[in-house]
Amino acid sequence: MDTKVKAALESLFNTFSALEGVSAQQELKKLNTIFGSDQHFMDKLSAMDEVFDTSTALDPVRELTFDLLLINFFAEDAKKLDEDYLESPEWEKIEEETIDRGTELLNLLLYLKECDDEDINPSLDDYLKEFLLVDEDEFQDEHRIYEDVIANQVLMESSLQEIARISKKLSPDSEIRELFFPLMAFFFNINPDAQYLKEFKALSEDPAFDAAVLDLIVNYNQA
Repeated sequence: MDTKVKAALESLFNTFSALEGVSAQQELKKLNTIFGSDQHFMDKLSAMDEVFDTSTALDPVRELTFDLLLINFFAEDAKKLDEDYLESPEWEKIEEETIDRGTELLNLLLYLKECDDEDINPSLDDYLKEFLLVDEDEFQDEHRIYEDVIANQVLMESSLQEIARISKKLSPDSEIRELFFPLMAFFFNINPDAQYLKEFKALSEDPAFDAAVLDLIVNYNQA
């Protein structure tokens, strides 16, 4: 299991369960075993879903866990497969079957891995323009998804309170609304201290989910 993914998964479950007041240690233990196994990706996914199907209180973090399962596959499992596996018909079929799974968190984690590999300091401007290529004509889907983030880049010069205020005003139809606050809060301060995290939770509409996402991102980045 990739060390960054392990740190992120444990942060996600520990923070969410603590703030939501639910048990998650047995489920986390099962997921660590699933992630680290040599099973086929779709078998791992079925086993992951079974954990959530029997622990419905944890369902809000199911798709975030899928993102981590997928990035763990790229980081670890793919090394054991043929060099061109990710271009194979088998992988194409897996992509088709899972096209509706996961969240935009996956893109952010892939970006942070690239930053780590290339020794780059993460920034919102770099993420949007150099990684997602939102200014390029052929990447207009990304531009549409991240429209609210693009429109509010000025928040990087503002405050956490202002980021929270704007996040609460986003349309319920916004494709990035669920992740907007933790994503923007991370780029505003990529190495948050305990006081920043406390303030973040106090400003959140959904502290358990938002704080779990932010802790996931921070710990993935720092691992």
